[in-house]
Amino acid sequence: MSLSTISLRLRLALLFSVTSAVLFFWMGFYIYKSLEKEILHREDVALIGRIIRIQQLLQSGISLDTLISTPQIYTNMLGNNEDILWIVNSQGQVLLEVNPLRVSLPEVPAQKLLVQPVPKAGTVLGQQPSPNVGHSVEPPVQLLTTSVPQKSRLAWVQLSVEEQRLTVIAGRLLAERTAMLQTYQRDLGGAWLLGVALAFVLGWEVARRGLRPLHRLSEKAQAIGPQQLAMRLPSAQYPAELQGLAQALNTMLQRLEEGFTSLSKFSEDLAHEIRTPLHNLMLDNQWGLRQKRTVIEHEARLVSQQEEYERLARMVDSMLFLARAEHKGATLQRITLDLAALGTQLADYFEGMALEKNMCIEVHMHGQVWADSSLLRRALANLIANALRYGDSHTTIFLRSHHTSNGCKLHVCNQGPTIDPEHLPHLFDRFYRCEPSRSQTADSGGLGLAIVKSIMDLHQGEVLVKAEAQNICFTLNFPSVQSREIL
Repeated sequence: MSLSTISLRLRLALLFSVTSAVLFFWMGFYIYKSLEKEILHREDVALIGRIIRIQQLLQSGISLDTLISTPQIYTNMLGNNEDILWIVNSQGQVLLEVNPLRVSLPEVPAQKLLVQPVPKAGTVLGQQPSPNVGHSVEPPVQLLTTSVPQKSRLAWVQLSVEEQRLTVIAGRLLAERTAMLQTYQRDLGGAWLLGVALAFVLGWEVARRGLRPLHRLSEKAQAIGPQQLAMRLPSAQYPAELQGLAQALNTMLQRLEEGFTSLSKFSEDLAHEIRTPLHNLMLDNQWGLRQKRTVIEHEARLVSQQEEYERLARMVDSMLFLARAEHKGATLQRITLDLAALGTQLADYFEGMALEKNMCIEVHMHGQVWADSSLLRRALANLIANALRYGDSHTTIFLRSHHTSNGCKLHVCNQGPTIDPEHLPHLFDRFYRCEPSRSQTADSGGLGLAIVKSIMDLHQGEVLVKAEAQNICFTLNFPSVQSREIL
């Protein structure tokens, strides 16, 4: 199973658990570091307090020998086996040692005495003392963490007592603190794992409940079939995040309904168009089989059948062209076409048909256009044939061109019967005719204008129709992207 096929519920649960894992980790890390810092601070305060206590005892008048001879004072003050105390003289001799675990004496760096001015006898309070007179002041208590010989925290200071240089070291082994922090760390890790697991379970349940509207939407959509394309999803009943999806599905259903209706109508019209010539052929053959006819009569019958065959062939050819035009892989072979020459060629081709209807064709086309030669010829030919078929006798068909900055427009205009406005939006539909008759043998089977629209769609252009009174004008609009006209 790839990542793209993972369910939304599982994705949301995993994202929720991952987010919770990161959040819980940093919370636990912060709590752990805060606890570690607080324990270290408390131990430092206790060690510094012991050093200060010894300073106070020495300053209270108790002699050094008395302090050394009564170690019970320090034993009672320390109170457990992890606390250590040393008093060492300047020669490195240990004068006092409280060391239940027999830890080796650590080495501490030497300290320098500070010099502070001392006021002379008789100096009045507030007067400045002499800058040349002073006495030594012990440096502040120093703190140090060492791992030799055992990991421990030390507080130490060097004092001047009875003309001796003493080093007082108070320490505490960190084994108990380390064990406590490790236990706390394991507890935090277990709590973190439990929290992540609970976050995943809760995320799964929350996602399940949160996705219920989506499941209801899916059930509604699954219930729609070919016979229920008129149904629409109630988008207002869904959350705001799903309303857009519901509206998009409704728009898709509307397009499907229109396409399905169009396809049904197209199938009906196609069956009707094919049935007419087939019916004529069958009747003609049945009549020919029942009666004896001369060779001339048989030739006339074959000519009539040939016309029906040609009509069927044109229809099949048009249907095949429309099917290929709708294919996404359809490509054009665009070249630069001279519009004046193209219009003249088409006028010469349809000259005979125009004379039969007492009509003429005038060409007022100029410039060039970038298009597929065969397709453009076919589009213009269909429009001219349509104008000849439905135009009034003794009128003129005009072929014009118009160039603008937005593209090139080709016009085919004629005079003929008025087209009602309700017919205009459907003129380019397949098998659509304004007149009730569907049995004209010479026409294109109701596909001529549909082919023109498909050709313009391939060129990413459009075909328009304008009917005012008895003036009908079809316009092929080629956009500037696909036209390189030379004015």
